Amino acid sequence: MIVVKRLDEIGCMRASGRIAAEVRDKIAARAAPGVTTMELDQYADEVIRGRGAVSAFLGYRGYPGHVCLSVNDEVVHGVPGRRRLEIGDIVGIDVGVNYEGYFGDTARTVMVGVSDLDVIRLVATTEEALGAAIEKARAGNRLSDVSHAIETVAADAGFSVVRQYVGHGIGKSLHEDPQVPNFGRPGKGPMLKPGMTLALEPMINMGASEVETQADGWTVRTVDRKYSAHFEHTVVVLEDGPAEVLTPAEDSCGQ
Repeated sequence: MIVVKRLDEIGCMRASGRIAAEVRDKIAARAAPGVTTMELDQYADEVIRGRGAVSAFLGYRGYPGHVCLSVNDEVVHGVPGRRRLEIGDIVGIDVGVNYEGYFGDTARTVMVGVSDLDVIRLVATTEEALGAAIEKARAGNRLSDVSHAIETVAADAGFSVVRQYVGHGIGKSLHEDPQVPNFGRPGKGPMLKPGMTLALEPMINMGASEVETQADGWTVRTVDRKYSAHFEHTVVVLEDGPAEVLTPAEDSCGQ
């Protein structure tokens, strides 16, 4: 069942979204050569607790980290550890928080001294795909209009979308209905209504779309070991216009 949020609930989700976005951007600012993913995770814990929030990921189905940090060919759910970032790496920073009973979920891929133009284009394309999804997340559109927008941006750039993992509804639970695939024909699925809150998250691969889970039971990598990028915003569908982003960048106007 898709839960349409009341105005007061949307206000609560704005608060959780702002915290998630702050954590995301503060981690991104510390992603540099020589820094371990565990150090980034520990810093995330400090920021989350300092804002009176709780990590949405720690302990979720046994997940051991406060955030997910996925490097290079790791698509999602990368477990923080001893790995040190190097020049040329990209790292997907996925943050979820629970603040006063409401969840915010967001991700961005940052580049660590990347000079490879194809990698730069992959990251830019994935962020563009998220923007296209937000633009289609309008009252009266169908859910698959959002999915189709993501797939179109990826395909036009010569990349592939991950099909095994999807975006999702969000609110009092981290994962709610509906699932939001990153592919599909337009004009299908539930009609979008004001008050629907969604976590839109394109995952786009430089090579083939196939992925596999590693021995740790969490880290998902591309089968061909080519790079993958990930961006995500929590949004709310409005009465008019594109969805409102609840996990904006720190320098966004009006925050």
